[in-house]
Amino acid sequence: MSTVAAHRAEPDPDTEASSTIATATPDTAAATVGGPAAGGPGRPALDWRIRFGVLSLIWGFSFLLIKVGTDGFAPFQVTLGRLVFGTAVLAAAMAVKRERLPRGARTWGHLAVAAFLLNALPFSLFAYAELTIPSTLAGICNATSPLWGMALSLVALSEDRPTRRRVAGLGIGFLGVLTVLGAWQGFSGLDARGTAMALLASLSYPIGWIYVRRTLADSGRSHLSMTGAQLLLATVQLAFVTPLFTTLPSHFPVVPLLATAALGALGTGLAVLIQYGLVAEVGPTTAQMVTYFIPVIATAAGVAILGESLAWSTPVGAVIVLAGAALTQSRTRR
Repeated sequence: MSTVAAHRAEPDPDTEASSTIATATPDTAAATVGGPAAGGPGRPALDWRIRFGVLSLIWGFSFLLIKVGTDGFAPFQVTLGRLVFGTAVLAAAMAVKRERLPRGARTWGHLAVAAFLLNALPFSLFAYAELTIPSTLAGICNATSPLWGMALSLVALSEDRPTRRRVAGLGIGFLGVLTVLGAWQGFSGLDARGTAMALLASLSYPIGWIYVRRTLADSGRSHLSMTGAQLLLATVQLAFVTPLFTTLPSHFPVVPLLATAALGALGTGLAVLIQYGLVAEVGPTTAQMVTYFIPVIATAAGVAILGESLAWSTPVGAVIVLAGAALTQSRTRR
């Protein structure tokens, strides 16, 4: 989701989920902002396949955690809590590795824009969307980020040339979106506002990736330092916005509070660290495959745990979306 992670400038097309970074979300980075990934040269204690599975589960369950969090708190409060806990995890990692925040007004200015596009905006939109749509639908909408990224990169990135296969993938992917939404039924029973918010959140990620690619891709600073700064700025942004639109909760229900804490510490903090380790070890192409597991896990979690209903068009459409997204990421052999 995502997330969610900070600096996930994609391979050739700027494809997701999150956040970037920030993820949420979303795809892994091929050309990341900053210097070498945080961490030493030693071999990780866990096999990369195990960490890949853990990352898929964390991001897949993020949509369920958002839904549970908004049962007790306002969407902006859930987003603020998510960013506070996520930033705390990265701050702890920076302290352990003795990393420092980046310097320079220009860098911080670009990071502020990236924080808005990759964290503050999409996280808030997903939280508001899940007030009226199931977490399963939100997870599938998140999977459209590679499709939006493909479409935008053809316009915004002159070096990104379209191929028949990738254009076909774009068309197939959006056909899958229409299937999920039940277009042939006139979108009956669909909350248009919530769905539009989820799709806009998914669109925000590739816009942010393209911005990062154009402004911060050659910063020379470490991933951990840049991501920590970005999440810190997103937290500050939400800290200003949240009091304007919400009131301080009179009580703090335990389950929504734990869900928000897990969403931040795991889905925004730990997931970023796992993602960077995967990219460094197995490369972005393999690491970004996590994108295709997220909607599957989100759907299973929503149905099994939250009891959300599932029409046949939802899983069928999701498969079509993922097939299209996979085609948009394919490369012609040379």
